[in-house]
Amino acid sequence: MILIPSSLENREEAFVNLYRSLKELDFTLGGNWDYEKGSFDRSLDEKQQMWVRIPFRVTHGTLDGDSDESDAVVLLGTPYALRHLYREGGDPTADVQVMGALVNQFQRPVDKDAEIGDEWAEKAREVVRKVERNLV
Repeated sequence: MILIPSSLENREEAFVNLYRSLKELDFTLGGNWDYEKGSFDRSLDEKQQMWVRIPFRVTHGTLDGDSDESDAVVLLGTPYALRHLYREGGDPTADVQVMGALVNQFQRPVDKDAEIGDEWAEKAREVVRKVERNLV
């Protein structure tokens, strides 16, 4: 993980405004959100191993990530780049399960905090700078 110092840090804004603006820049609401915190995530590569993440916490209102009508106000944290390495091919420890196939569709990263090269770090910084310009 590489922290990316940014003018976005400590910015407080309505969740729906941020969500709409960041969606135009290919960010999504990270799957790890709850009613108190979450992140906006953007993949940097086709394999979805390199990511830019902008964390936030809810300061007022109620976050409902499935609705455009949320009254939540969020405070942005420090953006960062991260890399998730996944196993190529099948998982050798996987068991055949009828019900498990419905639930366990995605494998966990082999390394959820793998090293990030300079090229990817710079690309992540460029994305954050673009966000800063678009959220004036």
